[in-house]
Amino acid sequence: MKSLGSIRRDFAPWADPGAKPYISFENVTKKFGDFIAVNDLSLNIYEREFFALLGASGCGKSTLLRMLAGFDEPTSGRILLDGQDLRGIPPYRRPVNMMFQSYALFPHMTVEGNIAFGLKQDNMPKAEIEARVKEMLRLVKLEQFAKRKPHQLSGGQRQRVALARSVAKRPKVLLLDEPLGALDKKLREETQFELMDLQQSLGLTFVVVTHDQEEAMTMADRIAILDKGEVMQVATPAEVYEAPGSRFVAGFVGNVNMFEGRVAARDAGIARITGASGAEIIVENAGDAETGNAVSFAIRPEKIKVSSRRPEGAVNAMEGEVFDLAYLGDMTVYHVRLDDGQVVKASSLNASRVTEDPLTWNDRAWISFPPDAGVVLTR
Repeated sequence: MKSLGSIRRDFAPWADPGAKPYISFENVTKKFGDFIAVNDLSLNIYEREFFALLGASGCGKSTLLRMLAGFDEPTSGRILLDGQDLRGIPPYRRPVNMMFQSYALFPHMTVEGNIAFGLKQDNMPKAEIEARVKEMLRLVKLEQFAKRKPHQLSGGQRQRVALARSVAKRPKVLLLDEPLGALDKKLREETQFELMDLQQSLGLTFVVVTHDQEEAMTMADRIAILDKGEVMQVATPAEVYEAPGSRFVAGFVGNVNMFEGRVAARDAGIARITGASGAEIIVENAGDAETGNAVSFAIRPEKIKVSSRRPEGAVNAMEGEVFDLAYLGDMTVYHVRLDDGQVVKASSLNASRVTEDPLTWNDRAWISFPPDAGVVLTR
């Protein structure tokens, strides 16, 4: 099997049949009146994993986090942490800590006072508190801001104070609810890598809730994609992107083109798909699709080449017209309306300052892609 994307690190307990999950949701359902927020959901998360719950608003991801934290109880099913059933255990007795999007820092306390607050509540000896606070300040690179109060800090610095306070008590699991939502784009991108480094340094299990696909893809070891309270797919970022398990996942994560058709023939792993217009697509990643099946062929925009002439030897090539394009600096995005009426989105990296094959609005164009560029979806 070809590798799907880069390997984040030598850490994949989910691939070991003997590995024991650290957190388990077992047939968990949560109802609010007649509304089912989480529907018979089962999910395993492993120790030291950076795990992301990704989905649109109302998909149940924050409800899962709240149940794990103890703010809500499941209507049915069990949640286990390190083998212990969490039902009935109040939030303050659970070995988890939660960091909210609002940060909720104490405005009258200094940075070090905010970080030390939970440690003082636990009656930790003063010398140990001072050492722990100093360690946390070093980890989040805020040593010089120890005596400042929250209003004297930038948004990114306040976020790091909240993070340091959350991990100061050394919880077994850190829960992060949209932790970077209040930051601007550039700072958010920088903080994603800081969070990854911190999680690696501390060796904790992080569970993050986000609706930001890029955020989940950047930080997480694995992603659970949720819809209407159900898990649609659990996989690594590369697998979710390159090998989506359904039409929903393919359409939800990133940009994608969908070609509808039927499998006209199969030969080992290679399939020939015929569309309603009679156009044919030859694909290698046909999965379990059988001859006669109605399928979708999903392909990402960056896998498609756009040119003014039909590429020599191209197996899959279709002609159309450029009806829209956007120059984004590092890449150009083309919208090509094929002769059968379907609109295809393609993107091309601007690797050089001068375009060899310039295309503009209303030009005739060919799109092409190799047989292994996309994936066949049956559900």
